[in-house]
Amino acid sequence: MTIAVILCAARKHNDAGYFRNRNGQPARFVAQPDLAPLSKIYTYARPDDVADVRGTWRELLSDYNKKNRDANQLGLLKAWQLYRHKTYGQLVRQLGEENVYVLSAGWGLLPASYLTPLYDITLSSLAEDYQRRNKGDLYKDLPLVTDHGNEPMVFFGSKFYIPLFCKLTARHCGRRIVFYNSAYEPSAPGCELVKFNTKARTVWYYECAQAFIDGRISL
Repeated sequence: MTIAVILCAARKHNDAGYFRNRNGQPARFVAQPDLAPLSKIYTYARPDDVADVRGTWRELLSDYNKKNRDANQLGLLKAWQLYRHKTYGQLVRQLGEENVYVLSAGWGLLPASYLTPLYDITLSSLAEDYQRRNKGDLYKDLPLVTDHGNEPMVFFGSKFYIPLFCKLTARHCGRRIVFYNSAYEPSAPGCELVKFNTKARTVWYYECAQAFIDGRISL
């Protein structure tokens, strides 16, 4: 079975749950809290900031997924359900939750079933300053932890995310195939590069993933 990794998306379902601080304010995770718009509703934080409950927010999320996922009192959505685009659900239906991952700029490599809170973090240079993650910022990204043996792994995402994909999937023993749409081949050490031709220039990787789902891409 092929393992699919797909890029996160800016458009998310707003009914996803939140962590809250001691004062009951929902925590909204962004790349640069100091630059975020003023809000009387949210408290802004980075995933690896120290929470005012215990540990960091990332540690709280990890514990929540280990101990509270069945009850899910906070109403967090699974990673594949958090994003609005239909492709996430289509990949899960095609491959199963256990074979799909979301590459998140905020949290790392998330299994499709991983319960995830709302966040506004991206590697894209086109985003607002408060959303944009910079190279030197501290992120203890979640890496690939499941052993999928020699199964091939494909990545659908923009060039900004290829270095993060390569880093977080480095322990995978099988082939890693990176689709790209740029005029020149991106750098992807240890991976195979496959050009996907399309007129789309921004979210072309959804079209690429659909071609994979439909069986129009052969590995």
